[in-house]
Amino acid sequence: MTARQLTVGLIGAGRIGRLHAHHLTMRLPRACLLAVADARAEAAESCARECNIPRFCSDYREILADPQIEAVLICSPTSTHAQLIEEAARSGKHIFCEKPLALDLETIDRALATVEQAGVKLQTGFNRRFDVHFRRVRQAVEQGEIGLPLMLHITSRDPAPPPAAYLRASGGLFLDMTIHDFDTARFLLASEVEEVFALAHALNEPDIALAGDVAHAAVMLRFASGAIATISNSRRASYGYDQRVELFGSEGCIAIDNAYPNTAVVSDRHGVRRDLPLHFFMERYAESFAAELQAFVEAILDDRPVPVSGYDGRAPVAIALAAQRSLQEHRPVSLREVA
Repeated sequence: MTARQLTVGLIGAGRIGRLHAHHLTMRLPRACLLAVADARAEAAESCARECNIPRFCSDYREILADPQIEAVLICSPTSTHAQLIEEAARSGKHIFCEKPLALDLETIDRALATVEQAGVKLQTGFNRRFDVHFRRVRQAVEQGEIGLPLMLHITSRDPAPPPAAYLRASGGLFLDMTIHDFDTARFLLASEVEEVFALAHALNEPDIALAGDVAHAAVMLRFASGAIATISNSRRASYGYDQRVELFGSEGCIAIDNAYPNTAVVSDRHGVRRDLPLHFFMERYAESFAAELQAFVEAILDDRPVPVSGYDGRAPVAIALAAQRSLQEHRPVSLREVA
């Protein structure tokens, strides 16, 4: 007897869309990717050819109108996410949407209301929750290994900034990059943010400053639990992708280091050294992307709640908006002011 598969359509055949297409077609036997759509027909065609997807098109509405397709992955530009969520929900499709759901809360709330009214499931694409290292930290909290969580520090630095055109449409550092860290902090501490204080600048990054954004930031979060988190961000780390976490508790501490391409350490008269960390998120979080899609597929087929809800997609946007206001007004900002 053949197990039932979830039939899926992919909207957006860029870098992240192609990654999801590979996982759906090559690693997830309970999923069947039937079609891919992209406004650039050549991108949809090459993705379909590369992953053996039966159909491709330039109009996403063909996917939404297909009664065979039960769920859609939204991997299109951020500015289209909320509209596509609403249209997909009205079409009766379950939805996986990359972050952020939108750049403002009113638009997100409208999309979430449409999802609830349609009775479909929506999972937000915060893949770091599915990384085995971050999940081990969460396990330490859940099992009381380090006692009461007191202080969380997240280091999150990219190897290089994205293109200027991307920066101008991204919503800024907090909504584009730090949003992952805001979600990670909520996930690891299992508590809600109450207050945000942010400092940031664009020193040594004239192109980013010209785009009206910042390149380096320090953000402090106060949680309802009483815990405090600090986040250190940078758009450019010369040594590669820097992803580290330390959680200090009343009975101990747990920390995770960067991921490396190998475990070799060279020791000689000049010093002790190793190779640079894995270069960027596609390498560092490769397994977590597959795991989040597997969780989405299983939630639909087994009729379980999705592990990262629409609310989980909304909360980090609210924190990011508070961080933006804090930076502009040089003061701590309560989440009540923006949410």
